[in-house]
Amino acid sequence: MKKRKLSTKVILAVVFFALLIIVATCLSVVLRYRKDIMERYSSQGFAYARTAAAYIDGDTIKKYLETGQKDAYYDEIESFLNASQENSALKYYYVYVPCEDDLIYIWDANKDEGACDLGDHEDYMEGGREVSFAAFQKDPEEQVLISMDETYGYIASVVAPVYDSTGKPVALVGVDISMPGVKENIARFILTTSINIIIVILLFSIALLVVVRQKLLRPIGLLNRASQKMVENLEKEETVSIDIRTGDEVEELARSFERMYGEVKDYIARLSEVTAEKERIGAELSVATKIQADMLPSIFPPFPERTDMEIYATMHPAKEVGGDFYDFFLIDPMHLGVVIADVSGKGVPAALFMVIAKTLIKNRALMGGTPSEILAFVNNQLCENNEAEMFVTVWMGILDLSTGVMTAANAGHEYPAFRKADGEFELIKDKHGFVLAGLEDVAYTDYEIRFEPGDTLYVYTDGVAEATNAESKLFGTERMLQALNGSPDKACRKILENVSGGIHAFVQEAPQFDDITMVALTYYGETGEH
Repeated sequence: MKKRKLSTKVILAVVFFALLIIVATCLSVVLRYRKDIMERYSSQGFAYARTAAAYIDGDTIKKYLETGQKDAYYDEIESFLNASQENSALKYYYVYVPCEDDLIYIWDANKDEGACDLGDHEDYMEGGREVSFAAFQKDPEEQVLISMDETYGYIASVVAPVYDSTGKPVALVGVDISMPGVKENIARFILTTSINIIIVILLFSIALLVVVRQKLLRPIGLLNRASQKMVENLEKEETVSIDIRTGDEVEELARSFERMYGEVKDYIARLSEVTAEKERIGAELSVATKIQADMLPSIFPPFPERTDMEIYATMHPAKEVGGDFYDFFLIDPMHLGVVIADVSGKGVPAALFMVIAKTLIKNRALMGGTPSEILAFVNNQLCENNEAEMFVTVWMGILDLSTGVMTAANAGHEYPAFRKADGEFELIKDKHGFVLAGLEDVAYTDYEIRFEPGDTLYVYTDGVAEATNAESKLFGTERMLQALNGSPDKACRKILENVSGGIHAFVQEAPQFDDITMVALTYYGETGEH
């Protein structure tokens, strides 16, 4: 059954390509044939038109238009045009003056009934006006007008300008060449060519199918049955041999099938071992994720007995474990430390580096000092034995809860956003120091943020601004600020939910490429009024 289906596909493919060859060949030949015919007729027409235009005295045209009187010279030109038409394949040979709405005849060599006389007006054929005015120039543009007219039939028309003694165009010589039998010749040629191609392709297809059946379809059928037997015997110790002796690539394929069968059996055995190992690693990663989550403050409110401030934070790693972290802790009863950081890279290495950095920062902060001093100390500690050449960006602030003054320092991290109680969030373009673990003995700079009751600080990692949708567009800081200011709710948790909602609406189903971490802090002061 499989072999018959493949044979059918081969036959259909041969028929399809035969038809494609027929159509392509006929089309190219017809187009070329038609182009040659057009070039031949247009070349002939332009030759007659230019000859007449050079022969006619252009200075007489104005006199004939004004008087409408014929003379000996008029009769001479008319005889010339008549003789030229009678001794050629020209259908119409005429001279006219183009006007805006119609044309005025000067000479018409057509001796049949209905020929135009001097001064007769006639409407342009479709497209004739454009061709006429293109040629009625000192530097004429030669065009061929092909038309199927009810009155004149299938003709090719060309024109050439007649100039007066000043070189000004005063009339046009028109030549219409009948094109009888062109369509019939083309159709006859298509029919003859198609029949010949069909006969050749049919004979070739039959011969091809005979060869394909013997050399390809039959061996493939044997391979198909052998592959089914291989699948059935994978779990057994039996070997499988394929009896194909074609002496070509198909026989080599049969030998490859036999080797593949043995390798697949070995692979299945190894895969079972790898699967068990992956399950073990997965279980350990789950534990690592839990450990990392437990290292970050996750109980909110973290200081339920305090009413002078409110803080909320979230962290969503791109992998099972991430390199972002946040932390906040009381250095003493009146000083709150806030940290947010982003370790280079992702996954387990970044998570291990994150643990070290977080521990060093908190331990050094509890010993006292300004953020710049703390970051300088931690930087030197991280630079020691940093063979992996990892680094971490950090923003750290220490808020004096009695005065509302926060001292902060930035080690290559994102700009924080700040909102006054009666205003909107705006970025604080603070001075960026060098990243931690990048270079020893780097100095960092402190600056102050002055809180009034109700003011809110928002800090984040670059995973927020660099969240990417399916079209590779970034969420960006402008959309982040719009999300921050999108709700009148002042609660820290609501602020972070607004940003998370904005990111989700922007990226939709696109995968997350970076960790997303945010912290919001609102200061209420000694009154504690929310």
